[in-house]
Amino acid sequence: MEVTEAIRRRHMVRSFSVAPLDRDQVDRLVGDALRGPSAGNTRGVAWLVLEGTDAATYWHHATTADWRARARRYPGLSRAPVVALCLCSPPAYVERYGEEDKRRSGLGAPPNGNGEDAWPIPYWFGDAACSTMLLLLGATAAGIGAAFLGNFRGERPLLEALGVPAAWRLYGAVLLGKPDGADHPSPSLRRAVAAGSNSVHRSRW
Repeated sequence: MEVTEAIRRRHMVRSFSVAPLDRDQVDRLVGDALRGPSAGNTRGVAWLVLEGTDAATYWHHATTADWRARARRYPGLSRAPVVALCLCSPPAYVERYGEEDKRRSGLGAPPNGNGEDAWPIPYWFGDAACSTMLLLLGATAAGIGAAFLGNFRGERPLLEALGVPAAWRLYGAVLLGKPDGADHPSPSLRRAVAAGSNSVHRSRW
């Protein structure tokens, strides 16, 4: 599938079949997702892939029992056979930007910089977003359904339960699986968009 076609076809799937995915195919998709931009070639993004019953750990910590009981989308979402967690390491970027060729940026650790607080736009989240987008597009091109779920709650208990070192942050999760045809479109799609709105500008706003 052409890149432009994958971009145009990409959408969030919210109801999955329990059918497993080929592990080699999942590994290829995640490997390709790590080919995204990396500020300073830091390579501070990683993926933790949960399959089968391991995915229950994600749902236990990232959602509440009340939400799971009342959310009509939860059954379809929870059937996804793969939950891929996108992780990023802020300290890795601070360390990289404290190296000699980046030191003048002021983004390294003290005394030459102010650490994480010095970053107006944290590159670690930017790199994680790029990697996430590559996985979503790769899944579309492979004919696999995918959905992105942001980091809303339970991050630290989840990562501790999975043995993730404390230096790493959770950017979000990508669910992967075969659509079951019973999808629930997001209510956001019904949101009215002002007529004539334009997000592309030239020369000046």
